[in-house]
Amino acid sequence: MGIMTMLRGEIWLYNADPTVGDEIAKTRPCVIVSNDEIGILRLKVIVPITGWNDLFDQVPWMVKIEPTPENNLSKLSAIDTFQLRSVSEQRLIKKVGNITDEIMTKISNALAIVLKID
Repeated sequence: MGIMTMLRGEIWLYNADPTVGDEIAKTRPCVIVSNDEIGILRLKVIVPITGWNDLFDQVPWMVKIEPTPENNLSKLSAIDTFQLRSVSEQRLIKKVGNITDEIMTKISNALAIVLKID
C-alpha cells in the first residue's frame, strides 16, 4: 500500500475505538484540522463529525455541516470541535470528501472558543 496524503480540510473515516468516558466512539467521519506544514510524527489533529441535533444550535463549538457531493456526508451533521484530538494516521481508514473554506473558517473560530484563543 502506497503512502496516502492526508490534508487539512479533508474528511476521513477514522476508527475511534478504544474510547473512554464521553469520547465519541466507533468508526466515524472526521475533519483533519492540523497544519499540513508541521509535524514529524505520523499523527493528524482531527475533529469528529456526529449527527446533527437541534440543541447544537446553542453550542458554539458545534459546526453544522450539510451533506454535499463534495463532502459525501449522508446526513445533516455536526463537527464537534470540543472533541479535538491527535490521532495516529493508522486510525484514518479512507478519505470521504472535502469541506469548504467557509466551513474550515467556522471550525477555526469554534476551536478558538474551545481553546480560549483570541
